[in-house]
Amino acid sequence: MASSEVEQGAAATANESAQRSEPTKFAVGDTVKVHQKIREADKERIQVFAGTVIARKGRGISSTFTVRRVSHGVGVEKVFPVQSPNLARIEVTRSSHVRRSKLYFLRDLGGRQARLKEKLQA
Repeated sequence: MASSEVEQGAAATANESAQRSEPTKFAVGDTVKVHQKIREADKERIQVFAGTVIARKGRGISSTFTVRRVSHGVGVEKVFPVQSPNLARIEVTRSSHVRRSKLYFLRDLGGRQARLKEKLQA
């Protein structure tokens, strides 16, 4: 029993040290621009994926978020780890008022029906 407690303590310490020092605050329903580092051969560039956050999963270092956008009439979803070193930054462009933690219903909607109401700034 004692060895498992030591392993859990070591894992918790490793998780804390690997997390970003300044995480971006964003929530489900926000429209974000995810700046992702892409490595091709010996070059590295930044590629931006803009869309709506439809889900967040997990806690700590293993947490992920799903971003959805419609490109050329086809829905595209990407899942990003929040703590990934391949993410240069996450920029929140718009916040929307939602009453769900998962917005999977947006997959079935298109056009004006898929729009979310913008959150009023206080």
